[in-house]
Amino acid sequence: MHSPQNWRKSSYSGDRNNCVEVADLPSGTAVRDSQNPGAGHLRFAADEWSAFLREVKAERL
Repeated sequence: MHSPQNWRKSSYSGDRNNCVEVADLPSGTAVRDSQNPGAGHLRFAADEWSAFLREVKAERL
């Protein structure tokens, strides 16, 4: 399993130093800790990521 190469700071992280980075995958999204990128990442299917973002935008998370 290869790590995605197109990491970017999450737009939900704001100006904080403790943030997450996200990367687009062919079938979803990967997320990792920006403070410890070597620790690995989590992969989410497209429908899971969309559901998560919906909850965040609705301020339920």
